[in-house]
Amino acid sequence: MRTSIATVCLSGSLEEKMYACARAGFDGIEIFEQDLLVSQMSPEEVRALAARLGLSLDLFQPFRDFEGVDEDTLKENLRRAEAKFQLMQRLGMDLILLCSNVATATINDDELFAAQIRQLADLAAKYEVRIAYEALAWGKYVNTYQHSWKIAQAVDRPNVGICIDSFHILSRGDDPAQIAQIPGEKIFFVQLADAPVLSMDVLSWSRHYRVFPGQGGFKLDEFLGCLARSGYAGIISLEIFNDVFRQSNVQRTAVDGLRSLIWLQSQTAALLEAEGISSHLELHALPGRQQAAGFDFTEIRTEDPEPVARLLVQLGFEFCGQHRRKPVQLFRSNDARIVLNSQRSSGIEAEVCGFGVRMPQAGEAAERAQALLAPEVPRLHLDSEADLPGFRAPDDTEIFFSADKSGWDLEFGGEPLAAAEREPGAVTGIDHINLAQPWQSFDESVLFYTSVLNLHALPGTEVPSPRGLVRSQVLATDDAGVRLALNIVPAGLATLLDRQHEYPEHIAVGTDDIIALARRALAAGMEFLPIPANYYEDLAARFDLDPALLTALQELNLLYDRDGRGEFLHFYTQRVGNMFFEVVERRTGYDGYGAPNAPIRLAAQFERSRWNSH
Repeated sequence: MRTSIATVCLSGSLEEKMYACARAGFDGIEIFEQDLLVSQMSPEEVRALAARLGLSLDLFQPFRDFEGVDEDTLKENLRRAEAKFQLMQRLGMDLILLCSNVATATINDDELFAAQIRQLADLAAKYEVRIAYEALAWGKYVNTYQHSWKIAQAVDRPNVGICIDSFHILSRGDDPAQIAQIPGEKIFFVQLADAPVLSMDVLSWSRHYRVFPGQGGFKLDEFLGCLARSGYAGIISLEIFNDVFRQSNVQRTAVDGLRSLIWLQSQTAALLEAEGISSHLELHALPGRQQAAGFDFTEIRTEDPEPVARLLVQLGFEFCGQHRRKPVQLFRSNDARIVLNSQRSSGIEAEVCGFGVRMPQAGEAAERAQALLAPEVPRLHLDSEADLPGFRAPDDTEIFFSADKSGWDLEFGGEPLAAAEREPGAVTGIDHINLAQPWQSFDESVLFYTSVLNLHALPGTEVPSPRGLVRSQVLATDDAGVRLALNIVPAGLATLLDRQHEYPEHIAVGTDDIIALARRALAAGMEFLPIPANYYEDLAARFDLDPALLTALQELNLLYDRDGRGEFLHFYTQRVGNMFFEVVERRTGYDGYGAPNAPIRLAAQFERSRWNSH
């Protein structure tokens, strides 16, 4: 599948954008006119640079407000168009995007639209330029792809076709199925954009909130499937208007964009294969599509392991040993394994730096990550040590793949992982990991984790904190064996891609008897995060709890939630560095994360931090 991206998606100068797109691996770009107008490069220099970089110049855009006008305006529009055709010749480009009129149209007449575009087409033919007519969702008279196709048919010129844009179709709730009925050769260009499902005017939604495929709520695999059925064999391009993207690192954004297309074509290939449909788009499936079997370990980087080790021992973890040649320690409780890593940790008190997941085929999972442009973590291992392929996520977290029985824990002088008889109230495993995200990499991280780890995104939530609103997104496997909670850090709390921010991350471990575990941890000297008495008064009002349970909850600083499927009890440890632990007990079918209690935790941590600073 040939890939392209509009320069308007990216930050920086036109030259910087072109270099970033080439390095990411795009086949071509769309030239957004504003990027050319402000560039120091001449059209000839842009053309030459594209040739050196191996980029095709696929589409010049946009040409606006042409059809449905009076004769005087039409003459001016044709004069304006001819100047653009001459510019395109200097660029070596042959395709221009004609957007349906949103401003100057005064006559609502399809025959007039066709007649005026026919004059434009005849003028364009003199310059060997083709026209892709696009129905904008907010077009004054033409705002659906069905309508633009009807007009293109009436124009009846070989150099006039249509542009299909997923946002303009799906934002209106239109059915893309009729795309399959349009001859593929008359679809001159395709632009893709995803978007979160929002309730707002379409123009504002389009101008500020588009995202790359896989980062929003549109079913773009089904959309691309409809396109494949038309016989279309051309370029698939990204056109994303997003305030964050245009402020972010241009190279990272370009890689994120190409990753989204790689993921999307694989999703679509699987969909078409299941229906026995072949495609001229030459879609390629990714390797290693498999379900993670669960967390293998979590890793904490710390200059001084003692404070974190103390918390782990208080929670019932056992010290399994020191790595035979690295300053790395292993702690274990049943299926929960936590690694304390003191390598490259100067000045780091404590932070969650990575985790491992068990994969049926770790090698194929690594191949998938490589195909999705995930940067590899350089890791020296000897022949006698387990090979755990690792990759770095956009938030700088390191993810490692291991087989179900990799035996890497033997490197700490311990025994192979085996089923152990669990005593009531012990930590049984890793329940979930909560990772803070810099504001500019949140959407990038969602796509990374869903595509590389085959996680699915649950509905997002927003949680108030004393320092701003925290946006949270849970990602999980189908069986919830791997759960990640991504929290976007309020802008005032984080600097550019700096994980040493004030917003803490945490590892949540599970147990089958949280009250017994809490009492043992308290006896071992653990200090829990203190919860205000007001919380327990409100808890008694919201739930008809057994008085003995309510007393135990308040005595131990435990929090409680309940839904139609079950109950959730949890508590938090004090913070060490930039992280802390959460202990959870899920009763019956509860599958949430205690979201109503998140503001309580954030406020309590804020008060504790403020108290410690005085």
